[in-house]
Amino acid sequence: MSNATIRAATATSLARTLLETSHLPLLLFDSDLQVVSATRSFFTAFDLRADQVEGRRLGEIGQGEWDTTEIHGLLDTCVKGGTTPGDYETDLVRPGVDPRKLVINVQNIVYDDKLNARVLLTVNDVTEVRRIAALNVALLLEKDALLRDREVLMQEMQHRIANSLQIIASVLMLKARTVTSEETRLHLRDAHDRVMSVAAVQTLLQATLGDVEVGPYLTKLCESLAASMIRDSRPLALTVQADVATVTSQEAVSLGLVVTELVINALKHAFPGDRGGKVEVAYESDAAGWALSVADDGVGRNPVMALRKGGLGTVIVGSLAKQLGALVVITDNQPGTRVTLESLAAIIE
Repeated sequence: MSNATIRAATATSLARTLLETSHLPLLLFDSDLQVVSATRSFFTAFDLRADQVEGRRLGEIGQGEWDTTEIHGLLDTCVKGGTTPGDYETDLVRPGVDPRKLVINVQNIVYDDKLNARVLLTVNDVTEVRRIAALNVALLLEKDALLRDREVLMQEMQHRIANSLQIIASVLMLKARTVTSEETRLHLRDAHDRVMSVAAVQTLLQATLGDVEVGPYLTKLCESLAASMIRDSRPLALTVQADVATVTSQEAVSLGLVVTELVINALKHAFPGDRGGKVEVAYESDAAGWALSVADDGVGRNPVMALRKGGLGTVIVGSLAKQLGALVVITDNQPGTRVTLESLAAIIE
């Protein structure tokens, strides 16, 4: 017996041992591409008996479904000593049975003896894996479609809310013009301003469903407030300085309402007559917490005293500060007034 024959017999024996112990569907072919042996898992996985597989060629296994151009080409290349492409995915189509997705791998067991070549074909059934992957893709596409629909509905709802608030504000202003009581007129105008402030915040958040960048948001809000409350002839400036930070849309609403309330209060009361000046809105944020302040260089204590007396402004700002987990601090700005909301985390720190 030649050395090559001995090596081939040894390799075949080792291959058979591998097949007997393997849980994978495996086929061992000889140089004529006949099945020398197969694993039990192959018979079980594809509902075949040993006599339907061993000693047969590809076209004789089952109903010939294994004799595809791709699988035959891989085996033929491997027997002739060529290089195979590694894992190869193909479909196994059998009459009366759902198609299965298979990953095929072909390897030489005997390399240097073409007459006694042995080729091992490994079959990995990935039908369920591919089905689940396709299902996941479909679910992701469905989720994206639902999110787009939700975004459209949210924007439509926010648009309608903003329009409704503007209608309410217009009704309040019309009513203020018809009443004879000056006190009632002031209350109606005050209510009008607050409704308009809520509408302004709502309008700015129409296109936002997730987190909101604080700086651009407060800048646009204050631009809107300045356009509606500062006459061109009045020497007043409204500026915004903000650290780079993001907040949730719910927090943005509360911050926007606080800024609107305090800015309106400052513009109304800190600069009587045609007095000029500036109002500065600042937002600072770091690892310890955040602080929001509205400061003016106006006449000083009158707005502060109004807040301390428990007016509507105090209730609104205090309630919003509580929602934000912050404390309201009022200080003399020398000149003017500064109202600051400091996050409780920063104060504790």
